[in-house]
Amino acid sequence: MDEIKDYGQGSFPPWSRIPSLKEMTAEAGVDFDQFILLLQLGYTTGQIAQNLQISENTAMSLKEHFFKYGISSVIGGD
Repeated sequence: MDEIKDYGQGSFPPWSRIPSLKEMTAEAGVDFDQFILLLQLGYTTGQIAQNLQISENTAMSLKEHFFKYGISSVIGGD
């Protein structure tokens, strides 16, 4: 008979391998809520950069992070 191990629900702690979007916007000196609003309104990378007074590279990096990982990338054993 095969033994089944019950580790219980949530026995593995969640963690993240990459910073959250909130941490990244804070590091870039960008208001997180404003950034999300601009994404919601469909602003281009250039418009986001101009509106938030950041470089287009920074705006592109934040935007790509959002579309690839979402707001937070938590990995764990829920």
